[in-house]
Amino acid sequence: RIIPSCKDPHRCTAECQVCQNLIRCYCGRLVGDHHGMAYHRTASSTTGGQEEEEWSVEKHTKKSPTDTFGTINFQDGEHTCHAKYIRTSYDTNLEQLLHLMLKEWKMELPKLVISVHGGIQNFVMPRKLKQVFGQGLIKAAETTGAWIITEGINTGVSKHVGDALRAHSSQCLRKIWTVGIPPWGIIENQRDLIGKDVVCMYQTLGNPLSKLTTLNSMHSYFILSDDGTVGKYGNEMRLRRNLEKYLSLQKIHSRMGQGVPVVGLVVEGGPNVILMVWEFVRVSSPVPVVVCEGTGRAADVLAFTYKHTADEGELHPLVKEEIIHMIQSTFNFGPKQSNHLLKILLECMEFSRDGQLLFTFSFHQCKIESLLRSTHSLSFFPGTNLSALEQLNLAMAWNRMDIAKKQILVYGQHWKPGSLEQAMMDALVMDWVDFVKLLIEYGVNLHRFLTISRLEELYNTKQGPNNMLLHHLVRDVKQSNIPSDYRITLIDIGLVIEYLIGGAYRSSYTRKTFRALYNNIYRKRKSSILQTSCESEQTGTHSYFAYQQDKSVVLHKSRKKSKEGQNLPEDPDSAGFIYPYNDLLVWAVLMQRQKMAMFFWQHGEEAMVKAVVACKLYRAMAQEAEESNILDGTSEELNNYSKEFGQLALDILEKAFKKNERMAMKLLTYELKNWSNSTCLKLAVSVGLRSFVSHTCTQMLLTDMWMGRLKMTKNSSIKVIISIILPPTILMLEFKSKAEMSHVPQSQDCQFTWHNGDQSSSSTKENISVNFASHRGPQSLPSTRKVYEFYNAPIVKFWFYTMAYLAFLMLFTYTVLVEMQPRPTVQEWLVIIYIFTTAIEKVREIFISEPGKFTQKVKVWINEYWNLIETIAISLFTIGFGLRWADPPTQTAGRLIYCIDIIFWYSRLLDFLAVNQHAGPYLTMIGKMTANMFYIVIMMAIVILSFGVARKAILSPHESPSWTLARDIVFQPYWMMFGEVYASEIDVCASDENCPPGSFITPFLQAVYLFVQYIIMVNLLIAFFNNVYHQMKAISDKLWKYNRYRYIMTYHEKPWLPPPFILLSHIGLLFRCLCHHQAPNELDQEEGDVGLKLYLSEEDLKKLHSFEEQCVKEYFREKTESLNSSCGERIRVTSERVTEVDFQLKEVNERMSYIKESLLSLDSHVGHLQDLSALTVDTLKVLSAVDTLQLEEALLVRSTHATYRKRPHSWSNVICSGMLNNLENSGKMNCQYYTVERNNLMRLSQTIPFTPIQLFAGEEVTIYRLEESSPLNLDKSMSSWSQCGTTAMIQVLSREEMDGGLRKAMKVISTWSEDDVIKPGQVFIVKSFLPEVVQTWRKIFGENTILHLCLREIQQQRAAQKLIYTFNQMKPHTIPYTPRFLEVFLIYCHSANQWLTIEKYMTGEFRKYNNNNGDEISPRNILEELMLSFSHWTYEYTRGELLVLDLQGVGENLTDPSVIKPEDKQSRGMVFGPANLGEDAIRNFIAKHCCNSCCRKLKLPVGLTLLPLQLLRT
Repeated sequence: RIIPSCKDPHRCTAECQVCQNLIRCYCGRLVGDHHGMAYHRTASSTTGGQEEEEWSVEKHTKKSPTDTFGTINFQDGEHTCHAKYIRTSYDTNLEQLLHLMLKEWKMELPKLVISVHGGIQNFVMPRKLKQVFGQGLIKAAETTGAWIITEGINTGVSKHVGDALRAHSSQCLRKIWTVGIPPWGIIENQRDLIGKDVVCMYQTLGNPLSKLTTLNSMHSYFILSDDGTVGKYGNEMRLRRNLEKYLSLQKIHSRMGQGVPVVGLVVEGGPNVILMVWEFVRVSSPVPVVVCEGTGRAADVLAFTYKHTADEGELHPLVKEEIIHMIQSTFNFGPKQSNHLLKILLECMEFSRDGQLLFTFSFHQCKIESLLRSTHSLSFFPGTNLSALEQLNLAMAWNRMDIAKKQILVYGQHWKPGSLEQAMMDALVMDWVDFVKLLIEYGVNLHRFLTISRLEELYNTKQGPNNMLLHHLVRDVKQSNIPSDYRITLIDIGLVIEYLIGGAYRSSYTRKTFRALYNNIYRKRKSSILQTSCESEQTGTHSYFAYQQDKSVVLHKSRKKSKEGQNLPEDPDSAGFIYPYNDLLVWAVLMQRQKMAMFFWQHGEEAMVKAVVACKLYRAMAQEAEESNILDGTSEELNNYSKEFGQLALDILEKAFKKNERMAMKLLTYELKNWSNSTCLKLAVSVGLRSFVSHTCTQMLLTDMWMGRLKMTKNSSIKVIISIILPPTILMLEFKSKAEMSHVPQSQDCQFTWHNGDQSSSSTKENISVNFASHRGPQSLPSTRKVYEFYNAPIVKFWFYTMAYLAFLMLFTYTVLVEMQPRPTVQEWLVIIYIFTTAIEKVREIFISEPGKFTQKVKVWINEYWNLIETIAISLFTIGFGLRWADPPTQTAGRLIYCIDIIFWYSRLLDFLAVNQHAGPYLTMIGKMTANMFYIVIMMAIVILSFGVARKAILSPHESPSWTLARDIVFQPYWMMFGEVYASEIDVCASDENCPPGSFITPFLQAVYLFVQYIIMVNLLIAFFNNVYHQMKAISDKLWKYNRYRYIMTYHEKPWLPPPFILLSHIGLLFRCLCHHQAPNELDQEEGDVGLKLYLSEEDLKKLHSFEEQCVKEYFREKTESLNSSCGERIRVTSERVTEVDFQLKEVNERMSYIKESLLSLDSHVGHLQDLSALTVDTLKVLSAVDTLQLEEALLVRSTHATYRKRPHSWSNVICSGMLNNLENSGKMNCQYYTVERNNLMRLSQTIPFTPIQLFAGEEVTIYRLEESSPLNLDKSMSSWSQCGTTAMIQVLSREEMDGGLRKAMKVISTWSEDDVIKPGQVFIVKSFLPEVVQTWRKIFGENTILHLCLREIQQQRAAQKLIYTFNQMKPHTIPYTPRFLEVFLIYCHSANQWLTIEKYMTGEFRKYNNNNGDEISPRNILEELMLSFSHWTYEYTRGELLVLDLQGVGENLTDPSVIKPEDKQSRGMVFGPANLGEDAIRNFIAKHCCNSCCRKLKLPVGLTLLPLQLLRT
């Protein structure tokens, strides 16, 4: 049943169906809109005894599944904004609604909710305050991951929030989640939104005559709250408040128990906003509120009340009266309502004072600090009392390190044991680098924090970046499928690290000692799981060899380590990480957390090697990601991370080298106990860091290693060769001192030999370290020592081996060239012995290589290219040697294998040439070309086979099966590539008449083959080689320097005697092993303690780490200075300063303008006060004269003063004048210089404004205005006539009348006006309707025809004003003009008893652009095109309902338009004015309008057509 909103809505009879349809229901709709439900007047409307039924949403509305949701594309400005929306009930299920927002809309759960409340009507916010408000709001939302919840409409405070998003959100690094919750019943263009999962186009500009509002385009999500009403607010607040409460119950993070905090933000607003604040602060879980002072109305009332109650707690009676007066003037309340609202305000202040819930800020303060300070005050709420850890968790959830640093992690704060460690764990899991840094600075000890359980938890966390690649790598190393919930262990991580780094690298997580410790800890935990507590979890399960910290590094440490390694610590829980930053760096790299990895790289020891290891891990992970094809785009990202760390390693090496060359070289080769006992240089080579290895520091070190202890600068090769040939010359060579060799790495055996030869054998192992600087000075080496050092130098070994190899090749060449005897000759036996001893040396190299397992040793050794070549050569020679002992023809087969085998031995010479600086780069180019030409060779082989098979099949159709067919297929086609075309065999039929059928095809096939193979493929191969050559030539020097490490290390490890004399060295090594036999259990094969490295003492190691840390600090300091001094940074800083200065200048300009206006007003007031003071002095003197009976002097003063001055007209002047008249004849005047006379004289010294107008001349008229409810927003304002007129005086300037089609006009001038409605001195035009026009409409309007015609004419121009106001807002900035219509007033002339219209007179050339019948001019400029396009725009904008024609005026100022509305003129049916020609004018305009450039800029459709409204009427 329909319940009307008015008890007596009309006075028509009950049968008037038209009037019944105009009745408006309580829901806001007309009765006619309730389809299928008829309204009948009930008896209750006539009988007063029966109560009227009360309307309610619950009783008189019903719910149904929503049919309105999807995506909005806002057509607002240059860019299209997108937003998700749904129409839902005001009491919808909040769990389902939140599920929709998080799962379907993909929103992130907020860490803060900012609920913005304020006015729904448009209001002006000061520019400075608006800028601070926008910047602070966006920064608060961005830094905390907050949701901003508003009304979502395009008016009021929601519009200001949208402006802030438009102005500042483009600078944000993360998305701003803005949710609008408006009532469905107040949304304009609702029909565009209806539909299920639709994408709708939405126009944000609404109808200026409509009371509805549009959605704001800058909001990203809309929840349209519906309670069945139309045009009413209020239901959305219930849904909004319930949603905010439900959000506050959600946990910010699964690791934290803290709920989502909510903070209210008040901007302007009415009384309902104060009630909302009252609800916020009085509930059991109060919400802090931030009030923006200076925005107006409710915000200013709240701020004023808060300031006067913040200190004393109670209001002074005078302050109460002032607040009541402020409420009355702000909200137009009566005394009773004002007192009630004051009571609510005081209750708000009382609640907020108890819980510190209310905060205010002005434009001088920072918005974000007020917001976050208000939410931080949650810890002071009664009943909540958040602990310091919960406050820290809240700051961490917002990622606001500054709040934690300034307000939480402060001196004197009490922390429970282990609480900061848990915070550190959360920061690591959530990848909050700033908090990790802050907690370390605050005192968190990583040695105590990092345990096996915590490290495993970090590897198994599901939070933060995706971890799919790590699981993929674990599956590969375990070579089995693992479940999705598989828990990764540190042993798995160790296998992954070994897999990624490759080679002989052994992770500390896979060693036997760690495995035993790991199993022991978890076995102990499993057995005592019911007794252990979280204390054992935090203090126990530390990993890996804490006892190594107290162990000195000695030359024979392998024996000591083997003994210690078998004995685990008695209390494993007391063990700790030696270098926790290293383990956390590896974790960050494997978890792909680059920022965290960079942080751990900057801290702790071994920065250079950490950068190298991170580079290697990232590069290997990138390769795995590329090969697995499961992570698109990850490979490139990981490669970039790898390059970043590689560059860091190079930069640190450069910095260390510039600071101290010797220390930098030590950094390259000292033993890394935490990195498989390797060296930084060795790891860099395995990574392939060419720039690092080719650095000057590395090359100097390699040169020192190559030369050994020989001190040579020039002609070193010649000197070495001569010394080899003539051994006595060795004693003439120079050798380096121990101090000069302090940075050169040595093997353990060499160092032990040096130590025993130079020091007493009684020294302990702890003192055996390479610290040559402790010696007093350089000492001359004995002769035997010189010989030993000479033959152990790698350069000597190289030339010794080269000379022996050349002799071997000469003997081998002689052997294969001469006839093979039944029994080997002496030359052949020498070759056999050489190759046999070489094979023994290769076996020895395999066994002494670093990996522990034999299969790994073979794999690492065989990966070397030249080792593979030598293996093939030795194997072939062994086969040939076995066959040569047989009788022919088997012996011949052995000789043929010898002949083939010598090819491999000759190619081995290239390896000797690679050492040379000039020949080495070319060998690298050859290898690169050979590796890269694989695919081109395959394509060439395909072409050869395709031609060879076809040619052989055609020319030899009768061939029997044999292996020679394969040879014949490729034999001739292959040689054809090199120019041998076999010309005699091209045309077989020319020489043989009995040629096979189809032989004529072969010449054609050969021509095509030679063109493709010789012209295309061969030239493509040449071009490819040329490209490779230029690429390799650019980096050839770097490549040679990189490969130089391998050559040096190869000869450093070889015995000094070459084959075949190397057998003596092998015998000596065997004898030494037998003499110094060690039990197998004493050798720790897992340590991989092989190769060249520096073994430093603990003191030297600390010095080296300190030096490296200084280099890192200086590097970052220089980098920061370079960044600050860069052009880009200077430009940015300068730009910020210029912007700030510009802003300050604008403020100064505004203040100066305000000061000027204030000074002018002050000058006027001062002048008025001077007049009043002079009058007061005169009056007092007269009174004094009366009291002293000096009547004559008083009369004289009065008459003299009256001569020079005329008082203003006021009641006080009348009284004084009457009093002086009574004393006129009392005596003589006394001449005195009065103050008034002085002021008048001084006024004559200044310029006095002059307007030649007779004061109060002319006719008296009364002016009436058409007023607006919102003058600042004309398009949203409602018009109404003023009831009280203002008085003015006008005088006719010219009796000449200007006639028009409907009215005549006359020029007048304003001589005086009340409230300056029409400014005096300005010329105006007064218009009146022609008698024939009045006579035409008199039959409709009767006696008041002229009044009604004037009203319609003014209202018509006001309608055009509103449309052109909207038009100016929408038009692009490329159109320079801003047209406007003049203001028109209604006047009543008392003397003529007639109604007229008056408007400002326009000077200039008067132009008429179109007529009210649709005819238009041919535009000649942009202004004329703009006027014609405005008419076109009005028709399109109003969807064919209105059309503004008859545009005329001077320049941009227009007047007397005709608003055309296509409706029939029936009785009392005049629409707008008498010039409205209806549909005929519209059709004529459609036919004659030609779209111009402005129409195109406005994106108006080309070619007008009748819109649906006109078609429907037709």
